[in-house]
Amino acid sequence: MAFQQLISVATHGRGTIDVTGLVQDVVDASGVFTGVCNIFIQHTSGSLLLTENADRQVRRDLETFLSKLVPDGDPMFGHDAEGPDDMPAHIRTVLTESSLTIPVMQRRLALGTWQGIYVWEHRAGGNNRRLVVTVTG
Repeated sequence: MAFQQLISVATHGRGTIDVTGLVQDVVDASGVFTGVCNIFIQHTSGSLLLTENADRQVRRDLETFLSKLVPDGDPMFGHDAEGPDDMPAHIRTVLTESSLTIPVMQRRLALGTWQGIYVWEHRAGGNNRRLVVTVTG
């Protein structure tokens, strides 16, 4: 049995948005008791993140790290059609995840106590990000 749903997430510029509850809602709607849930982001300048959900500073530190690793406006980047954050956003996406797969146990995402699922926006401005959530079991 497979169930699939598209989720739309509005972002407000660089940073993370917790989508754990939205993904769990899809698992609930699927009726799958035991299986897997795959989340895929349909973008090349935003990604998915499975990380600490208790301390927001963890996600801020990850953003700080990527900002140092891939700075906006670096003259080595030729692709800047949409501004100085254009190519850095693409590089950030390549370095992170566009898809996550999480086990489903007893109709729940089998996340650890401190794990959450996040959309990670890599552009300076806000966007509407689409996630394809597929639950199989």
